[in-house]
Amino acid sequence: MQTLSEENYLKIIYHLDKQGLKKITPTAISEALSNNPASVVDMIKKLADKKYLLYEKSKGVKLTDTGRNIAVQIVRKHRLWEVMLVEKLGYGWDEVHEIAEQLEHVQGEGLADKLDKFLGYPQYDPHGDPIPKSNGETASSFRTILADIDEGKDCRVVAVKDTSTSFLQYLKRLDIGIGSRVTLVEKIAFDNSIIIRIGKDQMATVSRIFAENLLVQE
Repeated sequence: MQTLSEENYLKIIYHLDKQGLKKITPTAISEALSNNPASVVDMIKKLADKKYLLYEKSKGVKLTDTGRNIAVQIVRKHRLWEVMLVEKLGYGWDEVHEIAEQLEHVQGEGLADKLDKFLGYPQYDPHGDPIPKSNGETASSFRTILADIDEGKDCRVVAVKDTSTSFLQYLKRLDIGIGSRVTLVEKIAFDNSIIIRIGKDQMATVSRIFAENLLVQE
């Protein structure tokens, strides 16, 4: 059995790997968790002793098959709980992350499978992130950001990279959610801001950072 702290470390290493980092260093983990670097190194050693990860200074941190499986199941529960909170309990997509952070650690034989079945086997959570199945397989991840869309192109919002409350609330103010239609009208060279049309007629000017955190499909 893993402690809550150990599970959080395995989960963040899994996420860093999914982000495509070629080398996951203690510094990268420390920054992601906002933890003291010395305590991160201690935990890495502890997890390595338990055979949950491998660590070499020249190669960085890598999850073992056992460690990855644990991380995948934590991520699976987190995203299933987010679906539950939004679809069945009426929470907004900007309210569920911290609650799911607590619920993901709840242990129970078959809990995730029963939750998955109850929800109708969803493929994506409310933020567009793929939900791992019990065998670790996931649906495709979305990778095209709004900032990379050409001027004049119409697209559909499929996911968000930034799941912070402030960003999700900003999207709500603009009436943008998963499935919203957005047209990239113009890219402004002066400050890299972007003019978009939301739906048929609502216009907005957003920052480059905003456009880099909205995942879309043409």
